[in-house]
Amino acid sequence: MIKAVAILLALCVGTWGQNDSAKTNSATKTGTQTASSGSTSEAKANPDDVKSVDAIVAALYDVISGPAGPRNWDRFRSLFAPKATLAATYKDKQGQLRAIVMTPDDYVTHDASYFDKNPFFEREVARQSEAFGSIFHAFSTYASSKTKGGEAFERGINSIEMYNDGSRWWVLTILWDSERDGNTIPPEYLKSSSR
Repeated sequence: MIKAVAILLALCVGTWGQNDSAKTNSATKTGTQTASSGSTSEAKANPDDVKSVDAIVAALYDVISGPAGPRNWDRFRSLFAPKATLAATYKDKQGQLRAIVMTPDDYVTHDASYFDKNPFFEREVARQSEAFGSIFHAFSTYASSKTKGGEAFERGINSIEMYNDGSRWWVLTILWDSERDGNTIPPEYLKSSSR
């Protein structure tokens, strides 16, 4: 994504590790770190943001992108279903792969200050998709930059799960991983499939 970004992830891991050591220690045993269990607000979605898969994915990237300054966090929250999650994989100091799981509210609480102080733009560069009935899965390859359309300082893939309730699309979860040494995006995920 939606990300969040590796930079944000580093900030989150440090903050959650300092503020919630009991949960961190418990979660470390399973290789997963869980943030607080807060739920998203009842923010009303703009119908144009949730009318299609393309619209909601575009809104996900758009709402976190911009020059340094506040984001529209009510719009962000409105894209997610109740009890939705965001999760990022990362390597800890020992080189062990882990995942940090958060609610949309957790993301806002821990990352809003980063956006307030730093320009951040994220865009989708390719998408591989699967759909069945009311469910949709997107492997959305992203590029993060400090200016709109600028040179990427990071790339990765957001795995986005969505569903349609008959009136709108909802994001259920976003799980992402970033490129790093030994973890390069395969060529097939740098081109879009049609669905």
